[in-house]
Amino acid sequence: MTVATTKQQAPCGAWTSPIGAAVVAAGATPLAAIMFDGPDLYWLEGRASEAGRSTLTGPAGELTPAPFNVRSKVHEYGGGAYAVHDGVAWFSHHADTRLYRVEPGQAPVAVTLDNAHRYADFVVDAPRARLVSVREDHSAGGHYPVNTIAAIGFDGSETVLVEGNDFYAAPRISPDGSRLAWLCWDHPRMPWEGTELWLADIGADGTLLNGRMVAGGPQESICQPEWSPNGALHFVSDRSGWWNLYAFEHGVVQALCPREAEFGGPHWNFGGSLYGFAAGGDIVCAYVEGGVSRLARLRDGGLADIATPYEEIRELRVQGATVALLGGAPTVALELARIDLDTGAHAVLARSIGQLPPVDELSVPRSISYPSANGRTAHAFHYPPANARFAPQDGELPPLIVIGHGGPTGMAASTLKLSTQFWTSRGFAVLDVNYGGSTGFGRAYRDLLKGQWGVVDVEDCVAGARHLASQGLVDPERLLVRGSSAGGLTTLCALAFHDLFKAGACYYGVSDLAGLDADSHKFEAHYNEYLVAPKAQAAAVYRERSPIHHTDKLTRPMIFFQGLDDMVVPPQQSQSMVDALRARGVPVAYLSLAGEGHGFRKPESVVATLEAELVFYLRVFGIPVPAGLPALDIGNLPAA
Repeated sequence: MTVATTKQQAPCGAWTSPIGAAVVAAGATPLAAIMFDGPDLYWLEGRASEAGRSTLTGPAGELTPAPFNVRSKVHEYGGGAYAVHDGVAWFSHHADTRLYRVEPGQAPVAVTLDNAHRYADFVVDAPRARLVSVREDHSAGGHYPVNTIAAIGFDGSETVLVEGNDFYAAPRISPDGSRLAWLCWDHPRMPWEGTELWLADIGADGTLLNGRMVAGGPQESICQPEWSPNGALHFVSDRSGWWNLYAFEHGVVQALCPREAEFGGPHWNFGGSLYGFAAGGDIVCAYVEGGVSRLARLRDGGLADIATPYEEIRELRVQGATVALLGGAPTVALELARIDLDTGAHAVLARSIGQLPPVDELSVPRSISYPSANGRTAHAFHYPPANARFAPQDGELPPLIVIGHGGPTGMAASTLKLSTQFWTSRGFAVLDVNYGGSTGFGRAYRDLLKGQWGVVDVEDCVAGARHLASQGLVDPERLLVRGSSAGGLTTLCALAFHDLFKAGACYYGVSDLAGLDADSHKFEAHYNEYLVAPKAQAAAVYRERSPIHHTDKLTRPMIFFQGLDDMVVPPQQSQSMVDALRARGVPVAYLSLAGEGHGFRKPESVVATLEAELVFYLRVFGIPVPAGLPALDIGNLPAA
């Protein structure tokens, strides 16, 4: 027998939700960097209760107790922070950037002795008693560090193997130990614009011989070089317009599976992996079509999907007949799963969220495509409000929060995120936009943002909000926009140059493009030449697009959030915007957070920012603020 239940009607935005800010902050355990060592699996877990410390976990449990934080600072975004061989692990410690060695049951021991070097993406070269690593040398004290590929002896000695390029990634040693492959690129390119794949022989003394470029160039992005067990070099290239799989063998490059799908992603972090080699020579891979990931087996050019519950696969590794992956779906938070290719058995080894809210409290998104400016089609995930006990008042349409993701070469995925459900369970609709420039839709879509940052991304966010409003799904008078980092620029430009959104939230967002150039770290020092304009034309275009020069056009209420240790977007950018809006009488709130960088890791920071943003929206729309939420100082807005 089915028992009918009546939901209580209440103003959208003020619904009582089981997904509080503390649940969002404490409920997520970041999972990353899975790696096999023989049959044993290792991965990184974040510790929200320990200021976001990242720890290495393996068959025997935690290998890196506090205060060790397994995290690299190379390129500022890091990744590739550890390697394991025969049960022994080497890792980069975030606090001092030194390399450490740790064996099960023992305390970590420092291998390198100074903190002038940073290391990432290292592989173990056991016969030569060394690691081969991307190294970033800050010892000269210049404006930018020097990047190389170096050999780090188990005794701590260091030898440069490859130098001369601005950037390096993915050193990979062939199975027989005789060859080394790597990626490199130079300013002004970013790695998703153009990279080179190089190959060299390893001499008897461990140095490299006969180095030669085997693929890539200024207009071809290559990622994820890997060796097959039989010694064939594989990689992912977008030479066809899509990141597809290729093999280099006997001097010839061969396409393995031409398809309008993405088998790789942009190199923001080291160590990414979306394919591996199974017993028998098959390739097991993840690919993205239409913003959704699938797992598949590639054999003799034929691609056969492998059923999983996941719609996003962030990384995977293969060992024999076993696949380990990080996957998620609309009702599945990111989890670490092990899949047996022979039997289909599926085991979950770790979950990013231990206890999920009931399914009837979750908003399940639908993937939508809609018309945008200049005949473009944009893509997004639409989350309607969802709550087991509450419904809108008669005739009420929900307010909409439009999210512009960071990157801006990122991709919005549909994996369950409590930070999104925090809003939908309170009566907000959410539109998570894959604007032109996003990954996952081919190079032509990604290149829509070339020279158009602050234009195309903004137009696609505006068009998405209008699309939902025209369908009667959201309240056209209560449209909000929020974003972080690059998405922060999208937010500011949407409010400055379009009269649609009623308020916005900017998390450590870019407001001054010229200032970003002046303060940027090496990895992104020339990124704006791709996103905005070459240096010869930059000054005029920067001024035209930088919100800091158009504060007279910002009339809508805004809230800003900024980590004071941010090395990517300097805190002064947010402070300048806040000061300008306050002086002009625009309602504005500002939360600066000590000890936080580019992205907030501390649980108290997550709680403070989410609750402040909620209170801000409620007060802007005149919705009663529920008891228990903190007071918020909103300059130029009359007290509630």
